[in-house]
Amino acid sequence: MNYLQIAGFLDNSLTNGEGLRSVVYVSGCNHKCKGCHNEAMQDYDYGDKVLIEEVLQRIKNNIPVVKGVTFSGGEPFEQAQVLSRLASEIRKLDLNIWCYTGFTFEEITNDISNNKQWMELLNQIDILVDGRFEEGKKDRKLKYKGSSNQRIIDVKKSLEKREVILFIP
Repeated sequence: MNYLQIAGFLDNSLTNGEGLRSVVYVSGCNHKCKGCHNEAMQDYDYGDKVLIEEVLQRIKNNIPVVKGVTFSGGEPFEQAQVLSRLASEIRKLDLNIWCYTGFTFEEITNDISNNKQWMELLNQIDILVDGRFEEGKKDRKLKYKGSSNQRIIDVKKSLEKREVILFIP
């Protein structure tokens, strides 16, 4: 599979992770969080089916302006296999990768026996913003996350230490 179902693409953003970055919004999400900021993107058919190479070229066109790429959505881990391949190519460009997910770090790492593709994607990510959006915990003052239950996780350190290590922006 060389295609991603994407809901949108931002060439540059300052609100979807640290520094100026490109953002890939994937389609499809089963979390159905009440008050979801990207509700239309929950539909698996929303947006366009795009070749990985096309997405990669668009990211390359933004270098050296952008310093990283963010995967958002929708739910990136729903397209883990294809995003993992894209992430591997992004790594070669020396860009950092952030990813927003409704799954928790623990759900991703505990379910690797059922879905090793999740771990392959997780291993490519620098910073993971995890947890479902909770409308009752929404706080517009929070940096890089929508609700206070969500965590900003340093993935490499967390995998090394085998415990969640928070990233402080």
